[in-house]
Amino acid sequence: MAFTNEQIERYSRHIILKEVGAKGQKKLLNAKVLVIGAGGLGAPVAMYLAAAGIGTIGIADADEVDLSNLQRQIIHQTKDVGKPKVQSAKETMEAMNPDVKVITYHEFITSENILDIIKDYDFIIDGTDNFPAKFLINDACVMAKKPFSHAGIIRFQGQLMTYVPGQGPCYRCVFKEPPPKDAVPTCKQAGVIGAMGGVIGSLQAMEAVKYILGVGDLLTGYLLTYDALKMQFRKVKLPSDTHSCAVCGDNPTITELIDYEQAECDGVGL
Repeated sequence: MAFTNEQIERYSRHIILKEVGAKGQKKLLNAKVLVIGAGGLGAPVAMYLAAAGIGTIGIADADEVDLSNLQRQIIHQTKDVGKPKVQSAKETMEAMNPDVKVITYHEFITSENILDIIKDYDFIIDGTDNFPAKFLINDACVMAKKPFSHAGIIRFQGQLMTYVPGQGPCYRCVFKEPPPKDAVPTCKQAGVIGAMGGVIGSLQAMEAVKYILGVGDLLTGYLLTYDALKMQFRKVKLPSDTHSCAVCGDNPTITELIDYEQAECDGVGL
């Protein structure tokens, strides 16, 4: 694959990096990343992946753009209110970078369709806003041996971790089961500062890019938390013994995907 003059200029700041170069940029252009959720987290993730030249980006979300989304979901504009989020996201990404192929899934991710959707992607981004989706994405990625980035945001706080098969604990190793319904306030109830999605979502995009390039240290085996009011990051080492995990352990007891019920909450896992 030879770069066009336009591509050389577009990706010049990547190409001059010794960790990327022309070879690394070709890896990005040949990569496939799926973003599940086109909201507070998925919006900045999708935009940075498109800008980076990820060749194929899937984006899944069943919702339409609402006026209250625009305070944090920067991939959408006022004119997009009422439009499917995946359509709005696709238009923004394609306008930003015509090199990128965007595949949309305007549907809920469920135990019946997730394995078929994730099977062709190299890396999965969990940008969802509820516990059932997060446990479902984790379990499906473990079963399908797919690496993914988890994140959650609420108020002025955020967190993220990365799972790579065989290299560390999964989400369920840390958070065993979804909490009881209504035990955790939703972001509609508790609020979330808009820029929080940009901070944590950008870090998720960085994890995807590093994984594709094969450079640096991923957040495998660690939970990174961020407190915006204190301007403080904390990197917490997670338990290294995954043998007893119900889904990724030596003798898993969860062998089929489960659809849980739970109210929406951007702050899952916090």
